[in-house]
Formats: sequence, C-alpha cells, structure tokens
Amino acid sequence: MVNLTLLTNMNKIFFYSISAALAGFLFGFDTVVISGADKQLQALWGTSDAFHGSVVMAMALWGTVVGAIFGGIPTNKFGRKNTLIAIGILYFVSALGSSLVNDPYTFAFFRFLGGLGVGASTITAPAYVSEIAPANKRGKLVALYQFNIVLGILIAFLSNYLLRNTGEEPWRWMVGVEAIPAFLYILFVIGIPKSPRWLVSKGRMAEAKRILERINPGLDVSAKVQEIKTQSDTEVTGENIFMKKYRFPIILAFLIAFFNQLSGINAFLYYAPRIFEAAGLGESTALLSSIGIGVVNLLFTLLGVFLIDKLGRKQLLLFGSIGYIISLSLVAAAFFLNWGGLWVPIFLFLFIASHAIGQGAVIWVFISEIFPNRLRASGQAFGSSTHWVLAAIIPSSIPYLFSTIGAGWVFAFFAFMMVLQLFFVIFMMPETKGKSLEELAEELSIKEISTTT
Repeated sequence: MVNLTLLTNMNKIFFYSISAALAGFLFGFDTVVISGADKQLQALWGTSDAFHGSVVMAMALWGTVVGAIFGGIPTNKFGRKNTLIAIGILYFVSALGSSLVNDPYTFAFFRFLGGLGVGASTITAPAYVSEIAPANKRGKLVALYQFNIVLGILIAFLSNYLLRNTGEEPWRWMVGVEAIPAFLYILFVIGIPKSPRWLVSKGRMAEAKRILERINPGLDVSAKVQEIKTQSDTEVTGENIFMKKYRFPIILAFLIAFFNQLSGINAFLYYAPRIFEAAGLGESTALLSSIGIGVVNLLFTLLGVFLIDKLGRKQLLLFGSIGYIISLSLVAAAFFLNWGGLWVPIFLFLFIASHAIGQGAVIWVFISEIFPNRLRASGQAFGSSTHWVLAAIIPSSIPYLFSTIGAGWVFAFFAFMMVLQLFFVIFMMPETKGKSLEELAEELSIKEISTTT
C-alpha cells in the first residue's frame, strides 16, 4: 500500500512537472523554427545582413531578454501557474501573427511577443517544478524542462524539413504551425495546482497545506509548511538578490548563464543550416543535418536527465566542458583547414552532445536551486536575463562575423571560453544534488559568510 501510494504521488508530481515543462517545448520550437525561414525571409524582403540578423532573426531574442528581466514580477505577484498560462497565450498569438504578416517590422513584433514567452518561461517553469518536486528527484524533474526544449528543437527542425516545399511561401507554415502545441499547452497548464511554496510566501497557509496533501499524501504537511515558513521568515521583507549576503548565488547564476551562451549554442541553433552550407553542404543536406543535430541533442539530454540526480550537477558540467573544448576546437580546425565532406557536421554533433549532457541538463536546474524561496523568481530572472542578453547579442552578430573574420575564428573563440568554464566548474561551482531548497538556501548563505571573513 505504501509503495502504491508513493507511486501514485510521484505520478501526480511527474504529470504536473511535465505539464509546466511543456513551456520548454514551445521555447525550443520557437527558438529554432526561425532557422528554416532564415534565407527565405532575407530574400523575400531584400534586407541587409545587419538588419536581417539584428531585427528579423533576433527580435524574438530581444523579446526573450525583456521577458527574462521582467518575468519575475508576474511570477512573484500572480503566481507560477497564472504566469505559465499567460506564457502559453503569448506563444499562441506570436505563432499566428508572425505567419500572417507581409513586412519585416510586423513580423519582428509578433516574434518579439513569442520571445517574451520564452524569457518568462525560463523563470517560471523551473521555479514551479523545483518547488513541487522532492529533493531526491528535483534535478530530474526540473531537467524535464530542458528535455522539452530539445524535443521542441528536434520537432522544429523536422517540421521545417517537412514543410520546406509547402505552398508558395513555406516560411508561413513553418512559423505558424507552433500555434497548435501552444494551444494544447494552455489546456495542460490550466490543470496544474499552484506552488505551495509560493502560497506560503503569500501567507496562504491553508491553501498550501491542501495542495501539499494533494501532491504528497503521507507527508507531515504541518511540519513542512512550518519549515518553508521558517526559511521564508529569515528573508527580510524588502530584501533583494543584489544584497551582499546573496553575492555568491548571484555570481554562480551569472557565470553559468554567461558560459552557456559563450559556448555558441544559440548562435549554432539559429544558423545551423547556414553553418552547414558554409561548410560545403547543399541546402537539402544542411536541413537534414540539422535534424541529426536535433536527434543527438534529444538523446544526450535524456542521458543528462537520467544522470543529473546520480552524478550531480557539477560532474555533468565537467564532462560537458571537456567535450565543448574538444568539439569546438575541431570545428574551428575544419574551417581553417578546409576539411570537406561531413567533418563539420560530425564535430558539431559532438558539440551538441557535450552541451546536452552538460550545460543543457544543468543550467535551469542549478539556477532554480541556489536562491531562497522568496527571492527565487528574482534570482531566476537575473540568471535568465544574463543568458538571454548574450543569446540576443551573439546570434545577431553571426552573419556579420562569418562574412568578415570567418567561421573558424568564431568557433576558436567559443572553444577558448569553454576552457574558462572548465576552471569555473573545477574551482567554484558547488554541488546541489539531494538537498532541500531550504538546506541550500542556508548553505549558500553560510558560503557567503565564509568567503567574506
């Protein structure tokens, strides 16, 4: 009976987690679907490389920056669940709107709306899942968000390939089809409960107890609510994440987000077909290679999700850093030495595998764990904002950099930055697996004290 109760409990938590994490599917789909429309849109509107890169292609990323900066506000004020519903509506409107427009400026506006949803989802979805998950399963459940991101990426690459010859303007179908999963996501997320930790932070103890009993039968609900309340009470009203006592988690969130983008991952995902064509592959082969990237990404993300609560966050990021350095160095060498054929796709498959098992599996889990309850959404917003500011700047510059200094130097720079990430992982990054959010809040505050005495 006990085992059956535990199984039923975990099934509920898994369902709620996967429902919230479907925001990641839309994130991945929205981020990558534009790659199939890339050259079509530039040819249709006759825009320059600079305008095409910074406005048409990157406007969703600038929306993501805004969503990441301000997404913590509705997440805290209106709650995780209500914010997730709003995110689904943004995705739906963006997909329909961008598929129906006839000029680059209106297209950019609707892509911006989708970007708002992406940015806010990187705060709200991991925060929600981390707050309903048991400590020993938290890494795996929060990593479902990343799994959904890469599943969305794979489906977007596949969708682009299948729709490449649909109608006179295939790009409209490519970007518009996202409205279907967006609508389904809204239906799923309406059925999830509110976060009990958010309810406690708002003084709604009775409601928090009811939800804890619903998702965790057999738990001493009163004791757990008191533990959450005690930890929240140590966070003085009016505190913010930039106070000296929170310096260490702020530095950790900044550096993991900084290195995530300085690997070149978003630049690569946005321009995968262009990069493969630059390496000498034909257009159709480039699209197929992009699907291969999606498959590798999905498989190694699954491996990362399986290992994250076994090996821990630090170990996975160590493996990923080494893989980054090897793969990016080989990609740079392939461009410098004009290696033809399938060498560049093979090396980039290694790159995406390294990302999936390392940064991909770890980043959203880690940032969701290192801030105390009352400041979690604000901390998530800071880490996500760092991530997305760089994710907007770097892909925007790729067409210009490729046409000026060349792809080899770009990938060589990314390889060097991953050497620096390796030092960060070895000498600075703490392990967070298997600890409650309240324990981590206390330990990281102790860490801050120890670094300043």
